[in-house]
Amino acid sequence: PAVRLQHGASGLEPLAWSEDHRVSVSTARSIAVLEQLSDVHSGGQDMVIHRTAVPAPGAACMLKVGPKKEVAECKEKFASSVDPTVSQTFMLDRVFNPEGKSLTPMRGFKYSSWSPLGCDANGRCLLAALTMDNRLTIHANLNRLQWVQLVDLTELYGERLFEASYKLCKADTPCGELGDFPEFQRRHSMQTPVRMEWSGICTTQQVKHNNECRDVGSVLLAVLFENGNIAVWQFQLPFLGKESITSCNTIESGISSPSVLSWWEYEHNNRKMSGLIVGSAYGPVKIIPVNLKAVKGYFTLRQPVVLWQEMDQLPVHSIKCIPLYHPYQKCSCSLVVAARGPYVFWCLLLISKAGLNVHNSHVTGLHSLPIVSMTADKQNGTVYTCSSDGKVRQLIPIFTDVALKFEHQLIKLSEVFGSVRTHGIAVSPCGAYLAVITTEGMANGLHPVNKNYQVQFVTLKTFEEAAAQLLESSVQNLFRQVDLTDLVRWKILKDKHIPQFLQEALDKKIESCGSTYFWRFKLFLLRILYQSMQKAPSEVTWRPSHEDAKILISDSPGMGSTEDDQEEGTSKQASKQSLGDTGKGVDIDDTAEDSLHQSSDAGGREPMVEKLLEIQAQIEAVEMHLTREHMKRVLGEVYLHTWITENTSIPTRGVCDFLMSDDGYDDRTARVLIGHILKKMNKQTFPEHCSLCKEILPFTDRKQAVCSNGHIWLRCFLTYQSCQSLVYRRCLLHDSIARHPTPEDPEWIKRLLQGPCTFCDSPVF
Repeated sequence: PAVRLQHGASGLEPLAWSEDHRVSVSTARSIAVLEQLSDVHSGGQDMVIHRTAVPAPGAACMLKVGPKKEVAECKEKFASSVDPTVSQTFMLDRVFNPEGKSLTPMRGFKYSSWSPLGCDANGRCLLAALTMDNRLTIHANLNRLQWVQLVDLTELYGERLFEASYKLCKADTPCGELGDFPEFQRRHSMQTPVRMEWSGICTTQQVKHNNECRDVGSVLLAVLFENGNIAVWQFQLPFLGKESITSCNTIESGISSPSVLSWWEYEHNNRKMSGLIVGSAYGPVKIIPVNLKAVKGYFTLRQPVVLWQEMDQLPVHSIKCIPLYHPYQKCSCSLVVAARGPYVFWCLLLISKAGLNVHNSHVTGLHSLPIVSMTADKQNGTVYTCSSDGKVRQLIPIFTDVALKFEHQLIKLSEVFGSVRTHGIAVSPCGAYLAVITTEGMANGLHPVNKNYQVQFVTLKTFEEAAAQLLESSVQNLFRQVDLTDLVRWKILKDKHIPQFLQEALDKKIESCGSTYFWRFKLFLLRILYQSMQKAPSEVTWRPSHEDAKILISDSPGMGSTEDDQEEGTSKQASKQSLGDTGKGVDIDDTAEDSLHQSSDAGGREPMVEKLLEIQAQIEAVEMHLTREHMKRVLGEVYLHTWITENTSIPTRGVCDFLMSDDGYDDRTARVLIGHILKKMNKQTFPEHCSLCKEILPFTDRKQAVCSNGHIWLRCFLTYQSCQSLVYRRCLLHDSIARHPTPEDPEWIKRLLQGPCTFCDSPVF
């Protein structure tokens, strides 16, 4: 479905698609975030989108260039200056005057950038947002419904410069007085962000108090400023806020009027190199070395590498760096593409025995108007560009003996959406969808009176291509391939059966390798098939019923009524509601029987019931297999990390008995593991106890625990402990629940609790 935006798109690249399948749209009042879900509990064929927003700050951002009183005096002095080159420059520059006064307010966002997967507390992506008034902040979506600002980097960087007297190093010449207009401009220019980009996750070594070293994950955020300087922030993962900032180093790029930034990350013979690709509004493009201190396995360039030298006044609008494999040179290489006016500049970088080889050229004849947005599919190197006239070009790189060439074809959005203007594009992580921001185009030679900004989605892959990619995936995680599973979901819901080729290929994969990923994929297909067999409800499930479900006791309030009449009325109301709500919001376990009563065809009722019961039995069998595999993993952790008489909080004896209770389950690995664990436990059981009545909680069900007094506690699907608290976590698709880690938990239990859902690979909130 087309998603209508509440405000107009803003910024140079308003669309960005994260690795965890969230689309950020920069608008004039907020960043709209559209999260794509592959919902296994819905029978609708439309794409399921969960929508949230990051609101713009209410107050304008004032860059810290000196003490407040002195800054106010200087502003008044420059505004009333008799020199028009000073007064007019000051009054019209929105960096100096973000509040605007008589000018229009600087509301909205200039740019947004997603971090790699695994950076926030839930193992998902962080969002770096740059407002129009130059405030750079980092946000996290910790509870799914609300975005939280973790840190304001503009404020922190301003404080660092203020403490250093606005000098990058101690050897710099002393700066001038703030009352001098050039110095006033310089201090603003050195902290006005232009773009920011995240690096990949790297590993650093942290020294403990006992002189031991431990590996810690970290991520870098490079911020390009108006004067050409680059601040490289290093964050420890998971990023929680100001306390997670490790360091901040400033690099001088030497590029005048910088316009765009991108990370260059190259791997050759297990040696990683990194740098920053910087483009200028005047045309040049070059790679700046970045010295990553204490980062394992990283090497840096000795000197900058110039990719394009000519000052041809073609501004660099966007840069993408794509890692590829060269089939002729038999080595990895980097493809750098940059949008420059209506052209695409490309540069192929590869390291050979002779050193770093650079091949570059331009692709012309793509658009008649300047390129407004560019995106790239990093899986196969395909590049997409668009201009404002609604034309999208697909560029496919093809390697030659020396370098490469591009095959390009035109995608006319007017054939799909009618006459439209395009403002930005972004491709999904696995290349299944292309998101496009559109407004109405010209009709009969006239421009539209009103602009309605919409985010439209275009399918780039067929169902067969998506299924083949899922079967041969090296990622082996359904959550990271939601765009592909969504295409498979749509096909099964549409045809009401699993294609034969997919069923056979999946069975072969399960027989050959037995990876739990293919079992989870099979569970996903069966659940979607089950939903496709359900009869759609006659009314929308969220809409309230128009029937009056009132209990008529008496016409007169003074008549009174007996308790029997009230109970009878209540029971009638309950039975009436149960009949009216059949098929709405029912669980998987109850739908097979309920769907019978909705079927009007008496002859086709029995086969449908048998089919539903058969699918339900298959679903339960696959879920049980995945549960047993995870139980084996949990028992393995228990065996490795507990001593003979240690009381572990995991119901070890109950899990062992549950695994051995089924006579049909014969797994030699499980039996050997259980034998070792029981020998360690030495007849000790360590049972769980109900926190309300102190009775023993038997392990008879993997989903819940019930004591002898009838108290019911849900079980954590990651550790199989009973969640005896009012607060717990659920996975993204509401598949399972998990408890929160506690300070008393050892490190190995905390690691287990960080895992994804064992049924759908979704993160847990």
